Amino acid sequence: MIDLYTWTTPNGRKVSIALEEMELPYEVHPVDIGNEEQFRPEFLAISPNNKIPAIVDRDTGISLMESGAILLYLAEKTGRFMPADPALRWQVMEWLMWQMGGFGPMLGQTHHFLHYNRGKAPYAEERYAKEAVRLYQVLDTRLTGRDYVAGDYSIADMAIWPWAARFEWQGIELGRFPRVRDWYLRIVERPAVQKGYQVPKNVGAIPMPAALAV
Repeated sequence: MIDLYTWTTPNGRKVSIALEEMELPYEVHPVDIGNEEQFRPEFLAISPNNKIPAIVDRDTGISLMESGAILLYLAEKTGRFMPADPALRWQVMEWLMWQMGGFGPMLGQTHHFLHYNRGKAPYAEERYAKEAVRLYQVLDTRLTGRDYVAGDYSIADMAIWPWAARFEWQGIELGRFPRVRDWYLRIVERPAVQKGYQVPKNVGAIPMPAALAV
């Protein structure tokens, strides 16, 4: 049994989707970051950086913060969604790190300035809007001739997809990036993704892109 401490954010959804995909039993412990529950001492004992998600594996006693580390741990624990072949394994690692170092943090800044605080910092809005477009173009190029970012569907896709699911907050029209759009829709069809998206609570339908831009 895995104890999952999470909230309705892209980073949180990475892990709930992974747990569903890997068919691991887990218990959800909501951490309402809007009410600053991430600063409670009992949560800080598990996640010293006061960020969700975090897990405690009751089987091993291991507790982990940081979504990328958690995905790697779960993949190793189950032997799923991480290739055994070294070349493919490092491709998955490469794109997981791309998400952790760029696609997540930069889009998080885009949310801050374009979604929550529009009009307060024009320079920052322009900077992060341009960076969002650049990152989507990188992903679109990577998906040329591929269904998924690194061989078969993997933890790299699980890490990237929840951030793409907030394309509206980023001012991104997925029709501009047809390969990303197809990848996005391919992943939406997965029952585990649909279920994991609604953890720890139902927030409504998964955002869907408009028709392909002409």
